[in-house]
Amino acid sequence: MAGCDREELREVSAAVLAVTAHLSVREVLQTIVSAARRLLGARYAALGIPDGNGSFREFLADGLSAEQWRAIGPIPRQHGLLGAMLRDPSPVRSTDIRTHPRFEGWPAAHPEMVDFLGMPIVDGAEILGELFLANKQGGAFDAGDEELLKLLAGHAAIAIVNARLYERSRELSIVEERQRIARELHDAVTQKLFSLRLTAEAAAALVERDPARASAELDTVRRLAAEATAELKSIVVGLRPVDLAGDGLAAALQRQAELLDRVHAARVSFAADAVPRLAASREEAAYRVAQEALHNALRHAGAAHVAVELRRAGPGVVLTVSDDGRGFDVHGTPANGAPQPRLGLASMRERARAVGARLLVRSGAGEGTVVTLEVPGA
Repeated sequence: MAGCDREELREVSAAVLAVTAHLSVREVLQTIVSAARRLLGARYAALGIPDGNGSFREFLADGLSAEQWRAIGPIPRQHGLLGAMLRDPSPVRSTDIRTHPRFEGWPAAHPEMVDFLGMPIVDGAEILGELFLANKQGGAFDAGDEELLKLLAGHAAIAIVNARLYERSRELSIVEERQRIARELHDAVTQKLFSLRLTAEAAAALVERDPARASAELDTVRRLAAEATAELKSIVVGLRPVDLAGDGLAAALQRQAELLDRVHAARVSFAADAVPRLAASREEAAYRVAQEALHNALRHAGAAHVAVELRRAGPGVVLTVSDDGRGFDVHGTPANGAPQPRLGLASMRERARAVGARLLVRSGAGEGTVVTLEVPGA
């Protein structure tokens, strides 16, 4: 490739190999933006994914601390040059982005940026995403940088398409697994439960006129109940959520939030830092606690907005699920007649205790609910 020396080619090769090593879309995106910033010596890098409505569905940055990212605020929505590039697949290179005719400024907490290089990630006529680099160290972006970023963007397009196909295949696998479990429940458990019910009814009918036979029938009830329990355990014990197995906690929670946001009237949002991978048991505990908290908020609390956040806390993470619903008395009486989620709370506390995590639940009548799970590192 003209303009590239052997060192640059090695860097491009390393970046491409790093991208193709990941199969979840989010991991691919984060690897791309990090590789682009390092490869071209930029102070800042970002990658935006369009939502199909002229704005961004996802926006990842590299070179910013978590505190800076939170201070900047929400992701761009049809802002200036970035919004214009969603409709035009041409690269943009400027020695001073502030002089560009489509520049419209940035939020107060946004770092000052001068030289700029924007490159579309395209698959045919579709814009899959856009790479943005700013503040090249030791000079401004040149034609060689543009060519190098174009090469990386081409490989990134392939990686994103492959990751999307992989995730879709995983979704099909989840459906197939659910169907398998449903079949096994029907074939192995339903019949035992039916027999258990008939035997219990027979025992009840015999209690007064033939206590000895009733006792024998109750022995059968106990045996059938034990067998049904064993069948259930054989089906579900050890099964880990499929999303967690490959993509990790953040990606699994994001997909869960996006799914619930589509099927419920309430808005379900998700935000996360770049969090470390945890032990499998701890990731599953956090995932199950989040599911239970979301279920309570959406089914019982009458919430209009439920927010899921996953933040890094040293080697561990902090999971927060908050809602603006009717709330409840954590220690006693239900609020406004709402069902008291005692069983759900007990389940969450047991999951937290089992993996050495700390669960905090704050709620009150008309005050919404905040569930916080502090999970130690692996």
